[in-house]
Amino acid sequence: QVQLTESGGGLVQAGGSLRLSCAASGRTFSSNAMAWFHQAPGKEREVVAAITWSNGRAYYPDSAKGRFTISKDNAKNTGYLQVDSLKPEDTAVYYCAAGGSIYYTLPKFWDYWGQGTQVTVSS
Repeated sequence: QVQLTESGGGLVQAGGSLRLSCAASGRTFSSNAMAWFHQAPGKEREVVAAITWSNGRAYYPDSAKGRFTISKDNAKNTGYLQVDSLKPEDTAVYYCAAGGSIYYTLPKFWDYWGQGTQVTVSS
């Protein structure tokens, strides 16, 4: 069992930045990768970044490249998502997940999920 807890969300003006954190506990060694997803009201949950714990290999969809940066601190069992140049369309609940591969782009293939943290970007 892996427990994930997100933090760092909040209200920010367009053009600002946020750094989200995902603290992992439990059997973290059972998961090879972690990822960040976001879900806006009425929309599908979609991946914005993923990273392999062992080697730091990262994945970003084209829509996230340049503004989203994923990182990790293995000693703290914590992952991070830096979001720059925030836009109103980034408003969503952001979730972290743990699972087997950064190449899993669909939520159904990830094994563990945090509770989510709300990011709201004002115009």
